Amino acid sequence: MSPHRSRARDRHHPAIHLRPPANWINDPNGLVHHRGHYHVFFQYNPQAPTHERVHWGHYRSADLVRWQRQPIALTPTPGRPDADGCFSGNAVSHRGKIIAFYSTHRADRWWQPVAAADSDPSGTVFTKRPELLVSRPPQGVTTFRDPYVWREGEHWNMIVGAGFGDGRAAALLYTSHDLASWTYRGPLHSRSDAADGLPTGDAWECPQLATYADGGLLLVTSAWYRHSGPGHTVGWAGARDGTGHHFDAPRRLDHGPDFYAPALLHAPDGRWLLWGWSREARDDAWTLEAGWAGLLTLPREVSLTPDGRVQQAPARELAALRSGPPSRTVRTVAPGESAVLAELDSVAEVYVELAFDGAPVCGLRLNTSPDNSEYLGFAVRYGEVQVDRSRSAHDPRAHGGAYSLPLPGAVPGGNCRLRILIDRSVAEVFTDAGEALTLRFYPGHDAPWSLTAHGLGGDCVRLGTEAHALRPPEGDER
Repeated sequence: MSPHRSRARDRHHPAIHLRPPANWINDPNGLVHHRGHYHVFFQYNPQAPTHERVHWGHYRSADLVRWQRQPIALTPTPGRPDADGCFSGNAVSHRGKIIAFYSTHRADRWWQPVAAADSDPSGTVFTKRPELLVSRPPQGVTTFRDPYVWREGEHWNMIVGAGFGDGRAAALLYTSHDLASWTYRGPLHSRSDAADGLPTGDAWECPQLATYADGGLLLVTSAWYRHSGPGHTVGWAGARDGTGHHFDAPRRLDHGPDFYAPALLHAPDGRWLLWGWSREARDDAWTLEAGWAGLLTLPREVSLTPDGRVQQAPARELAALRSGPPSRTVRTVAPGESAVLAELDSVAEVYVELAFDGAPVCGLRLNTSPDNSEYLGFAVRYGEVQVDRSRSAHDPRAHGGAYSLPLPGAVPGGNCRLRILIDRSVAEVFTDAGEALTLRFYPGHDAPWSLTAHGLGGDCVRLGTEAHALRPPEGDER
């Protein structure tokens, strides 16, 4: 069976999220705008739905809506430092070509030296440089991988994700004037996982840095633990002055369980865009049977508020995926009552506005079975919404759990808004305050689905809903 036929018959394979028709993907890599196209690379095993001998897969788009598959960009080379994998990194557009910076993986070495490859003018065919850029980590480092390069004034900076033997995780800073010779400058930022507040990992993977026109900074890190592997993602707002880069307290970047290793792209109009890896939340045997694993999130616009909060929202270009007129409803739900808010396709976008006269308590369900026994639950209670997938699949190989997302407007007499994007087996939830939550779920039934509201407290709740069906546009090659 061809990968395209397999994809067409798999109710869980995404329709609008980026991934190849089959096999394994993980981290987004090398996000760059070059000669009129957005380029998205990603960790990819073209042979199996397992994390082995990872290559760099490649899509490009002129509009963030229609994506074209490109040839594999980087392939492991026997006998070279990347013999067992071309691991994560980033890319820059410079002097008419894309330069990709990546981690070289070999099974007999714990650190991953930094290498580079140069593209042809189209950004399609890459030639690896013969020499490594950084061959060994600094003294005291016990984890070392995932370069990120950006220009700052007349020179270039690079950070590499790291962990120290003394327990600190760090983004290590290097500088260069020619993108070939690099000098180590010490940690750009570091922190111990034992510090008060949000845990941030024993080491940092995939560090990324956004620089804003007003001088603001956003450092993105992915928390990695020596005994358990990937954890959650962290955003650090900050600023740069004459003494260096400074960062505030860490904040959770995405509140869901299935979001990791996000990567940034600086768009020509000045926006910062972000994609993440949404990993599977089902047993490995099911993944092997399906023939594919992982997907990239939809692109998000990432900004900073004046008080240093990170705000995320789906990229505005995604509105072009809407198909047909929206459906709109307004309902008031009393305690103990239920109401249907929308009938939905399995690929949809829905806005829900909630207004509370009294107690900010309400339940929502995305029902995915004809008898409504299978559903993704949303419980709104006093400043948060809890998203529960424990009833979203009858198949015992699907993982469960409930996860909380801050919802500041859910207060007595307040109002708030949720924006939910659904693509068969993934949900991305955003609040009007710019918080985000990503999770995977595996319904056993095809659409039509429904969204229902349930009165849970002692007061009525008014709900306004706008729902859109979403479709890949003509010419898309996802």
